[in-house]
Amino acid sequence: MNDPYLVPLPTLTPGRVRRHHFLGDKGLAMRARQARSFVRGRLRSERGAATAEYAITTLAAVGFAGLLVVVLRSGEVRGMLTDIVRSALSIPA
Repeated sequence: MNDPYLVPLPTLTPGRVRRHHFLGDKGLAMRARQARSFVRGRLRSERGAATAEYAITTLAAVGFAGLLVVVLRSGEVRGMLTDIVRSALSIPA
């Protein structure tokens, strides 16, 4: 190994569990509980829920607007709307 930045990996013996000497068995159990607690907290968190709701609402509004444009461009609907506007603006005799 000529590269000074490479660090040799420790050798592992099959069938033997390596423990961190600074944590011990109780320390590993504590770290596992902390990790589970952290994951549960992140899964229950509602952070970003409002942003997702706004995004879904915006997509629904854009889809509805697109559908409305398609419907209003048809000749039948345009004729019906024109008749409604004419009858609303006309003065009855």
